[in-house]
Amino acid sequence: MSSSSTRKTLRALAEARRGVLVPGAFNALSARVIEDLGFEALYITGAGVTNMWFGMPDQGFMGLHEIADHTARIRDAVSLPLIVDADTGFGNALNVRHTVRVLERAGADCIQLEDQVAPKRCGHFSGKEVIPTEEAVSKIKAAVDARQDADFMIMARTDAAAVHGFEAAIERAQKFAEAGADILFVEAVTTEDEIRALPKRLAKPQLMNMVIGGKTPIFSADELGGMGYGIVLYANAALQGALAGMQKALTVLRDAKEVQESSGLVTPFAERQRLVGKPEWDALEKRYT
Repeated sequence: MSSSSTRKTLRALAEARRGVLVPGAFNALSARVIEDLGFEALYITGAGVTNMWFGMPDQGFMGLHEIADHTARIRDAVSLPLIVDADTGFGNALNVRHTVRVLERAGADCIQLEDQVAPKRCGHFSGKEVIPTEEAVSKIKAAVDARQDADFMIMARTDAAAVHGFEAAIERAQKFAEAGADILFVEAVTTEDEIRALPKRLAKPQLMNMVIGGKTPIFSADELGGMGYGIVLYANAALQGALAGMQKALTVLRDAKEVQESSGLVTPFAERQRLVGKPEWDALEKRYT
C-alpha cells in the first residue's frame, strides 16, 4: 500500500467515527503481530519505544531521530496506516516543522503533537505542565504548514485537563482545530461524563486513549464508537502483554531450569519464523541462487 493510500485510509477511519481500535507498536515485530491479527491501523508509541529500548520511563528521553528510525523500520515491516507519537515536536514551532518533514519522509501517515512543557511525561503521570495556549497553537500551525502531502494528518493532543481543568482542555482543543489539526486528543480525562461530553463539544474527529491502569475510565471500543469517537487507542496493551509473557516464561525457566514449546508459555518456533517472513526470504533465496 502506498503512503498516499494509507493516509487516505487513515483519514477515512478517523472520519467514520466508529471507534476503530488502534494498538500501539514499540518495534517492527510488534507491528507485524498487530497487522497479522487484523487491526486496521497502528500507533508507534513513544512510551513503548522509551520503555522497551531504553528501559526508562516515559519522561521525554526519546528524541526525534529515534522515533523516526522506528517509524521507518515499522513502515518497511507493515502496510497499515501509521500514527506516530511525536511528543512535543521536540522543541518550538521551527523544530515542529523539521519533525513533520522527518516523520513524513520516514513513512508516518499522521503525527501526534502535544502541548506539554518539554521534557514531557506520560499523560497519566502526576506533575504535568503545559505551554501557553498561543505557543501550542503556533506549533500546530507550523505542523500543518510543513506537511508535503495534504492527506498527511496532524493530531493535536492537549494535557491541559490535568493542569487547568476540563473546560480549559476543550477550549485548547477547539483552538487546535481552528489552527488546522485533523484529529483532536484530550488526554487523561478522569470521569465517564467527560468522556461522553467530548464528542458533543468538539466537531473534529477525536481519539480516546484507554490506558490500562491509567486515570481514564475504560470503555469498550464499541461504546466509544457509539459516542462518536473516531479512534480508540490502546498504546501499550502489546507492551504490557509482552512484559507479562516474558515474566511468566522466564519465571518457569528460572524455577524449572527448562521451558518446552508445549508449555504454552512461548510462541512456537515455526510461528515466530512465519511472523518474521522466513518463508518469503526462503523463496527469494531460491530465486537468486
